[in-house]
Amino acid sequence: MKITLGNPASAPQPLSPYYSQVARVEQADGSALLFLSGQIAEGDTLAEQSRGVFETIDALLTAHGATLADVINIRTYLTDIGRLAEYGAVRREFLTGTPPTSMTFEVPRLFREEAQIEVEVVAAVPAPK
Repeated sequence: MKITLGNPASAPQPLSPYYSQVARVEQADGSALLFLSGQIAEGDTLAEQSRGVFETIDALLTAHGATLADVINIRTYLTDIGRLAEYGAVRREFLTGTPPTSMTFEVPRLFREEAQIEVEVVAAVPAPK
């Protein structure tokens, strides 16, 4: 098993130098698991921030040969759980197949005060054919 931590140059860079955005765990058969750090995004509304988050997640996955269809687990942190439906509408724009396992939490505050949402995912990348 090989573990690689890093920040793909082709994706938006992290907000802090103290973490890696992606941990890639290579499996013996050539498949891999990708663990993405929580992502936040700029925007005035929850919908704008949610879109930005999923665009960043998509870029990070793409840099590792994966797609949003490879997401097997998603954890969402909202500062207002009452707006879950608004987030859910955006999420369905990006995750269009069978939904991954999921957890959603309400939190009092995130990494940046203006952030309304943070999302972290795990993806399973198939072995090359």
